[in-house]
Amino acid sequence: MNMKELVEVIAKALVDHPDEVSVVERKEGRELILELHVAPSDMGKVIGKQGRIAKSIRAVVKAASTRDNSHVDVDIIG
Repeated sequence: MNMKELVEVIAKALVDHPDEVSVVERKEGRELILELHVAPSDMGKVIGKQGRIAKSIRAVVKAASTRDNSHVDVDIIG
């Protein structure tokens, strides 16, 4: 499973509208940026109280990306 699929699976499990979840990969130099797009009504579910869920998603992706010696960041877009 690649990073894009990982973020997509996690996000779809959290939201009320999984059909509106999409992840777009963007390269900036050596960094891979994953843009997570969700329905505006699902933003709170993906971010969580005080950003805890968003931090957790980023931590999982960071841990998974260290195996590949790559740097991956997740941007959440509503």
